[in-house]
Amino acid sequence: MNVIKRLVTAPRHKVRLLGHRNMSMAATDSFKTILYSKVGRVAHIVLNRPDRLNAINFDVPLELQLAVQAANADNDVRVILLYGKGKAFCSGYDLKLFAQGDRGVTPGSQTMPWCPHKDYSIMHPCTEAFMSLWRSLKPVVCKIHGYAVAGGSDIALCADIIYMADDALIGYPPARVWGCPTTAMWVYRVGAEKAKRLLLTGDLIDGQEAARIGLVCKSVPAAELDSETDWLISRMASVPNGCS
Repeated sequence: MNVIKRLVTAPRHKVRLLGHRNMSMAATDSFKTILYSKVGRVAHIVLNRPDRLNAINFDVPLELQLAVQAANADNDVRVILLYGKGKAFCSGYDLKLFAQGDRGVTPGSQTMPWCPHKDYSIMHPCTEAFMSLWRSLKPVVCKIHGYAVAGGSDIALCADIIYMADDALIGYPPARVWGCPTTAMWVYRVGAEKAKRLLLTGDLIDGQEAARIGLVCKSVPAAELDSETDWLISRMASVPNGCS
């Protein structure tokens, strides 16, 4: 059974408990879409579908949640660094999987009339998985290059701190067709009016504009993104946590 089906069909209390299970680093070796590693006191969580611009497939939500859990269970980890492999952070849900088939057959789709309750039941477990970043006991720093659009912006905006390349783009184009983002972090970060400006149009903005309006913490030239982020996480990782 694929991961999204497991999330959707699992009892609600079991979905919540995923964030509290013990998850060893060795267990992360079986991940298909996430690379998990530890460098010093920093846990690296890397979206690993570069051939699809790290688009979200059936496995990404749960593997991401379990990677966060593994970092939280490791007393040596002080900070989590989240980023994407290849040319982009994340291009959103993989439309080849979720939008190109027939209604009612394609995963996550419905026959008409459309039912909002059914849609919520399908999307809620994925949203809970992404929100594990926000609820993480260890701070999460996200660095964005290329694109963080649609569901990719859902993931990125759940981080505590975001550094973004000047030329990277972030936004939620599906708002023009499928409604507002499921994590609702836009309002939390920029307030109601600016969130409405972006989500009622689906426009993309670059890193400089995202930093100007407070959507992300900092925007830097693409060539400096890694070094700027590394400096920040090294400062954060040097803070003792009282456990070791």
